[in-house]
Amino acid sequence: MRAEVVGIIPARYASTRFPGKPLHLLGGKPLVQHVWERCRRARALHRVIVATDDRRIARVAEGFGAEVALTSPDHPSGTDRLAEVARRLRTATHFVNVQGDEPLVDPGLVNRIAAALVRRDARPMVTAANPSRSVAEYLNPNVVKVVLDRAGDALYFSRAPIPLDRERAVAPPLLESHALAVGETAYGHPPELASPFLRHHGIYGYARELLLQFVRWKPTPLEQLEKLEQLRALEHGIRIRVLITPHASVGVDTPEDADAAERALACTGPSSPLKSARPTRP
Repeated sequence: MRAEVVGIIPARYASTRFPGKPLHLLGGKPLVQHVWERCRRARALHRVIVATDDRRIARVAEGFGAEVALTSPDHPSGTDRLAEVARRLRTATHFVNVQGDEPLVDPGLVNRIAAALVRRDARPMVTAANPSRSVAEYLNPNVVKVVLDRAGDALYFSRAPIPLDRERAVAPPLLESHALAVGETAYGHPPELASPFLRHHGIYGYARELLLQFVRWKPTPLEQLEKLEQLRALEHGIRIRVLITPHASVGVDTPEDADAAERALACTGPSSPLKSARPTRP
């Protein structure tokens, strides 16, 4: 069966901290348009769909040329919204869930996730992380951390500082040097990407069967404790491949974040952090 990878951007109007966030203008364009344009440049995606429960978002998205899927307003998460759309797309074999509040999402990373999903030895779920050398990030419970096994699959995700180095105090210079010294041997990545201190990105790829099964499972104990949906997959024994990227994830959760994202867009322009958005090996 020929693989068909679809990118889906969940976009919800009723955000508690930032109502109407997908329509907030950054550089004269709605936030969701920035995400859509970058996903459209990821050539490994066969289609890119904005999934929303709000007709205001739907009208704006259709106005800038996006394919739109209207979904139920009752979904507890973006993954449930994704699954509703997936059920309608009977020929699609894989899905990439790109957060609708990340205007600087890297098309090259989207390509890598799509490529990892369709490999012969693919995991049914793929996500990403970047090396973190900031103590503030390491200690911040709003920043999700992930630790990997030697194959590059997730062992655990947490809001807590993981891994914990019991032998040394974690100070800024030490965090950086320790990350390079341990990570290079532990993960086999180039030195600039080698780190046991990894910040998780909220981008996911799913095989169709897993996605539709995932939303049928009830929330699991660790998921409820940490408030991290991806732990549901780990608690059911699903292996999650984690791709390492040098680029930090830039999300917009508050109006203040939007100001920072607009400044970042002004510095980087419309192009991806990577020079090429052609499909690459994972």
